[in-house]
Parts: sequence; C-alpha cells; structure tokens
Amino acid sequence: MNSTNDIRRAFLDYFAANDHLVVPSAPLVPYNDPTLMFVNAGMVPFKNVFTGLETPPAPRAASSQKCVRAGGKHNDLDNVGYTARHLTLFEMLGNFSFGDYFKERAIELAWGMITKELGLDPQRLSVTVYHTDDEAFDLWRKIAGLPEDRIIRIATKDNFWAMGSDGPCGPCSEIFWDHGPEIAGGPPGSPDEDGDRFVEIWNLVFMQHLQEADQITGDLPRPSIDTGMGLERIASVMQGVHNVFETDTFRELIAASEEMSGAKAQGEQLASHRVIADHLRSTSFLIADGVLPSNEGRGYVLRRIMRRAMRHAHLLGADKPLMHRLVPALVGEMGQAYPELPRAEALITEVLEREETRFRQTLEKGLRLLDEETSQLGDGDSLPGETAFKLYDTFGFPYDLTEDALRARNITVDRDGFDAAMAQQKAAARAAWKGSGAAADGELWFDIAEREGASEFTGYAATEGEGRVVALIVDGKEVQRADSGQEVILLTNQTPFYGESGGQTGDSGTISGDRRLEMVVSDTSKPLGRLHAHHGRITGGSVEVGDTVHMQIDAERRDCIRANHSATHLLHAALRNHLGDHVTQKGSLVANDRLRFDYSHPKPLDADEVEAIEAEVNAEIRNNAPVSTRLMSPDDAIEAGAMALFGEKYGDEVRVLSMGRGDWQGSGRNYSVELCGGTHVKATGDIGLLRIISDSAVSSGVRRIEALTGEAARKWVVGREDALKAVAATLKTAPDEVLERVAALMDERKSMERELAEAKKQLALGGGGGSAPAADEEVGGVKFSGQVLHGMNPKELRGLLDEAKQRMGSGIAAICAVNDGKAAFAAAVTDDLTDRFSAVDFVRAGVEALGGKGGGGRADMAQGGGPDGDKADEAIAAAKALLA
Repeated sequence: MNSTNDIRRAFLDYFAANDHLVVPSAPLVPYNDPTLMFVNAGMVPFKNVFTGLETPPAPRAASSQKCVRAGGKHNDLDNVGYTARHLTLFEMLGNFSFGDYFKERAIELAWGMITKELGLDPQRLSVTVYHTDDEAFDLWRKIAGLPEDRIIRIATKDNFWAMGSDGPCGPCSEIFWDHGPEIAGGPPGSPDEDGDRFVEIWNLVFMQHLQEADQITGDLPRPSIDTGMGLERIASVMQGVHNVFETDTFRELIAASEEMSGAKAQGEQLASHRVIADHLRSTSFLIADGVLPSNEGRGYVLRRIMRRAMRHAHLLGADKPLMHRLVPALVGEMGQAYPELPRAEALITEVLEREETRFRQTLEKGLRLLDEETSQLGDGDSLPGETAFKLYDTFGFPYDLTEDALRARNITVDRDGFDAAMAQQKAAARAAWKGSGAAADGELWFDIAEREGASEFTGYAATEGEGRVVALIVDGKEVQRADSGQEVILLTNQTPFYGESGGQTGDSGTISGDRRLEMVVSDTSKPLGRLHAHHGRITGGSVEVGDTVHMQIDAERRDCIRANHSATHLLHAALRNHLGDHVTQKGSLVANDRLRFDYSHPKPLDADEVEAIEAEVNAEIRNNAPVSTRLMSPDDAIEAGAMALFGEKYGDEVRVLSMGRGDWQGSGRNYSVELCGGTHVKATGDIGLLRIISDSAVSSGVRRIEALTGEAARKWVVGREDALKAVAATLKTAPDEVLERVAALMDERKSMERELAEAKKQLALGGGGGSAPAADEEVGGVKFSGQVLHGMNPKELRGLLDEAKQRMGSGIAAICAVNDGKAAFAAAVTDDLTDRFSAVDFVRAGVEALGGKGGGGRADMAQGGGPDGDKADEAIAAAKALLA
C-alpha cells in the first residue's frame, strides 16, 4: 500500500467507510473565489459551503484535491527543483465536517488513518496545537496517548487559520513525522525547526470562530472541520525517502525524462529533471481543466511554467521538443485517478508540442543576446533592467526566465529598471492611441485596462462564478459606489459573461453581492477587445469597487446562442461544399432566437440548393460529433486549413474550432475548421435542428441567410404544420392532399377566368360593357372605331383591337378600359394606313386627356395609361379629333 495511487485510494476508502461522501477533485480554476489564481488548498471548492452561501453536498466529505501554487500570492514556482518539498502541483487529501463532528472525532479519524490504516509508528509522530487550545491538547493526550512533550503549543498565527480578514476562523493542529536524528533539524517551535527532520504531514483546522477585520467577534453556531494532508509528503514518508521527487510517481516521470532526453538525473542535471517532472504535471492538469497559454492571467502563468520546463529541457541538451513526449508517462501514472487526463491527452500533447517548438526559437535568440549582454558580468553583478525589457519586448523572453537563467551565475536583474522601461512603453502606446482620434469614452476604457489589466473570461467552461469589482461606470464616469435604481456598467477581474464580439451577442443574467446587491445584466460588451463590461440596472442593494460579487449568466439563453453560433460554422462549410470555394463569410449575427449569415455569392439559391445545404448541415448535427478547441498561431491555423471569420481581430494566438465528422471526404480534417473566439456547443447534436428561413440579397455579390436552430426551429416547423392543417380544414381535405386540392382549384380558377374574360369580351363587342357600342364611323375619310369599357383587363385590349382591325378591313380603332378609377388606353392602325398614321400618336393624345403622359408601341399598335378614368370619353374624343 506504499504507492502514491494506493495511499490515495486507502485514504478515500477509509473516510468513505466512516460515512464521508467522497467527492471528485474540483477543477484548478476556482470560479467561486476571484481572489485566487488557482485552487491552492483542499478546502477552496468548499469555501461557499463553509460561509453558508451553498448547501453542503453531505454532512461529511472527503477528497483528493489537485492544487497549484504558481501564481499570485501563493507561488512556489521559483523553488521547484531546488528544495525537497516545493511543487507547483500537489494533491491535498482532506476530510471535511460541515457542522457535523468536531475536534474529538476529527482527531480520532486522523490518528486512526495514520497509525492504523497507514501503519506509521506512533513513536515518531508529534503534534502541535494553538497555544490557547487546551481542548485539543487534552484530546491528543486522551485519544493518541501522546506525552505532553510531543504535544507542542504554538503561539503564532502558523497554528491559527482564517479564511480572510472577515469570516470563519479557528485554531489548527498539525501532525509531524520524525525522519530520524540522522537528518538535520529540530521539532516545530524550536530554533532549528526549518530543517528537514520533522516534516508536517497533516493539518487539522478547527473552524469555530467568526472574525471581522482580523478580530474574533463570536463563535460559529455549527463548528466545522477542514483538514489537509499532502499526498506527496505522506508518500515520501511511506516510501522512506526525504524528497518528494524520490517518490514513485516522480521516479517514473524522471525516468521517462532521462530516456527521452538522453541525460542522466544526476549532478547539475538532477534539478532540471525534477523541474520537468513537476511542471509536466501542473501544465497538463491546467490544460485539462481548460486553461490555455496566453499573455495574460492564468494563461500567462501556465505559459511561464511551460517555458521554465522547456528551458530546463534545453539545458539537458534535448535536440527536439521533449515535454509533449512525456505526456503518456503522466497519463499512465495518474490517469486512472484523474480521468480528465486521458480525455484531454491529445490536446495536452498538441499544446505542449506547439509551445515548445515556438519557444525553442525564442529561447535560442534570447539566450544568445543574454550571453552577449552578460559576458562582462560576474558573481553578484546585476543585469540592467533596460536589457531585460529588450529581451521581453523584442524576443518575447519573459522577465522571470531571464532571472532564472542568471540564477546559477549569481547575477540579479534590475527589476526597477525593467518596470520603468515597461511604464515608458505603455505611456508611448497611450499617447499614440490618443493621437489616433479614438472616441472620447474610449479613454475611460483605456484607463481601466491600463490600471486593472484585461478581464479574464471564464465562460468557456462555466455559466456562473465570482469576480472582484474593479470599476463602476455611471453616466459615462467612474464611480466608487452604485445604488438601487441606477443604470450602471460593472467590470470585474474575471467573468463568465461573454462580451459581444465576432457576431455573437453579449450574455445577459444577474449579479449579486454582500450589500444585498441585485443587478440585472441586460448586455455585455467588450471594450478594447480585452475588457468585459456588464451593462444593467441595480434593482436592489448597492455595490462598491472592491466588492466580491456572484455572477450568473442566463444559461438557457447562452445555450441557444451557442447552438446558433456553432450552426453558422456548419452552414459556412455546407455553402462552400455546394456553391464553391468563392463563398466566404461577410458578416453574421448570432443571437439567442435566430442566426443571420452573410456570404459572398452572385445569385439567389434555388430550392434544390437550399434543401441540399440544409440536409448536409442536419446530417452533421445528427452525427453528434464532438466539438474541439485548439490554440494556435493565426498563420499555423490557416495553414492547417482553418477558415478565418469576418469581423474577428486576431492576436498572436487564436482559438481554432473543429466540429463535425473527422477526415471529411478524405481531407484529413474535420467537416468545419475555423478561427473563432465565441462560445460553442460540446457536440454538434446539441444544435438539435437547423432550418433555413430565407435567402436574400444584401448588396451586389453578397447574400444573407436567416435560419433557426433547436427549439426555435422546431416551433417554426410546428407553426407551418398547424397552418397546413388549418388550410386543409378550410379545403375540406387531408393535409397530405392539400397540394392536389390546391392544384385542382387553380385549374378551376384559370378555367373560370378564361370563361369570364371571354364573356367580358363578348359583352364588350356587343356593347353592354362600355359607354357606347363599338361602331365604325367615317372621320376625315377614314373609318374610326372608339369605345370605353369598364372592368376589362388591360391585357385583353390588344385582342379586341385585332378583332376591330379585321372587322374594319381599313381604319383606326381606339379603346379605353377603366378599372378602379384609372384607365388604360390602346389604339391600332391597319397596315394599309401605317404610312399615314401612327398608333403611338393616338395613344399619346388619349393618355394626355386621361391626365397621364407618354405611351408607346409601334405604328400599328400602341398602349398607355392615365390616372383619371372619369375622362375616358374625352380620351376617345381626343383620338378622334386627331384623326379629323
């Protein structure tokens, strides 16, 4: 039972047998605590339970929680590889009581676990208690039988735990293991306590008080227990070693590093192998939990860890990227306990390989310049800050890496000079920005971004979380407080709310806080491309800068937006497949209730094309293929076949979204591969259904598709079906026979229209439809026929004039048809008279009398119209007068 995996399993089984709910490790990103970069202790996932904001999952719980200390105020990064116990990632075994058992049971469980389950020698164990905690002192004597000289009272804050300046707190009791007199060091509380002989292996926190401003103000109504035992530390004890890097998991990882690099883990190379083994663990778990390397926030800390490990791979003489080749060894060691590792193995491997390939180029250039700049420096000297900044600004060589590279030579770096150079660059950038003519309110955003840095978006993996308020804006100005009834823009250091960009609308939802804050967020914008601004109204309470707030997006609305956004990617691919590679996106709108997709194409889609495109997209949806995201440089992404989307601004790295069937038609890639920073479904099946509603023109060569997905598409289909049923009921037929019934009615109507037209024609020829019967008269020696008809379709006039010409043999005919107050006027001239008269002249005379202008046609037949049908008789008279 001495392996690390066995110890972890034994701990969890022991507490499960003692009525504890075993809960899986929470992700390393603490969405419930905006003050932390990463989860750094086993109790962090239960913070809201201990403060009463959440209901506990059970009265008792136990876990093996992965933790990272590599950023913010909890940072062990620089010590890793050079000490016996410092790690960036460690596992914290813990048992928790949420108002259930307290000190006595906690001590009983801890002593039983260590001495009975793990079999440690009680004679080599000692404990500490807070100097005023007589109850704990007496319980250790009673339960463990420890003599008083091995129950050590500690009067410092080291043995008093607090969640913060305000909140739960209480005394601690730590358990120590004695490695033996051959190791230097003394017991806790002694002058040489910092030695390695006595090692703390477990800490029991007795959460029993409440404090405000670091002063105890009362007792908790239900005292609780929070414990933590470092798995790597207890494994070193169980395995009889004094260094966590000598335990079985690290031995395996270091062995793999030795094999891959060809360098033995001894001498100066030993520290490098230890750094690589530790950093492999932390980077892999961070990537598995959704953190990707970037230049800000958590992503920057991840990149620092990765680059530190990659520099040590360089020191070992590895001639090609090393880190990604070690991932299988890590998955083999820890994948069973943490299934997220094998699930994300491909992503971890890809990210590590890409980062190391790029960084090796940066490292080579940076180290060359660093060697040149430090060639004249010796032990105890300092590198100028301006040089360190040049390495950072020109070659992307991080400051901390410069420090690390010079550490072995005992050369420091002028941090003040580096910071001054950085400030000078920011000032120059600000001056250039102000000189660009940017909007006045943009300076406000610039001030906030410069002061607070970019907002961290946590919404790819979460729909709620906590954030610290960094700015409040009311009426275009920054304020320190906002109260109920005010319209406000609220900014936090991190948020699950997506800010409108790339065609995707911003999230809505709610924000709440300790001052009885209730805020309804109607929209989220993204000023400068790196801030997330929550727009809304405070409906209750108040909020101040510095407050911690809880943010909850409208998850149902977000799901609809995600489905629509992912559907645009599938639609884009289908359009290119069916219409050609000339199709590119020209714009989009991704809302919760619909999607709009603009694309380049010279002509409308026909019905067959719409059906084929829609069918292909829905086939991909039904295939329910997973949607994956990778982080790449824009050039690498486009070279790999990714489509760049209209409206997106791309930095040094982009998110590459792949969805649909892999190896699409033998292409070696997924059905859709595009650059996109938006939120998307986890699998194409989450879209449900796509229905194209319309295809219309936007401008020359650009068309627009309107479409619906999911429930909206279903309701649209149901609405059309209900309409069909209503039509069927009206026609007194079945829905599937509506088409035949309508076709029959259309044929019947056409027949009736022909009959009606013939009847009107006969009526007109017989004189019943006009003001006077069609009669020939002699005008100026030429036969003339003029007639006014009411209700006659103007399209019938030419036929009537042809019959008049045949009847007269030689002459001129004019007809004025009146409908709804307007009139159509037509005239005809027989062929023998076209050299003397033109029908166009007669029409223009008649149209002028009708209050119109113009009219056109040929010499033998012409037609026009006018607005005043009451003057139909005058129009005929005008034509007749022209002949006279």
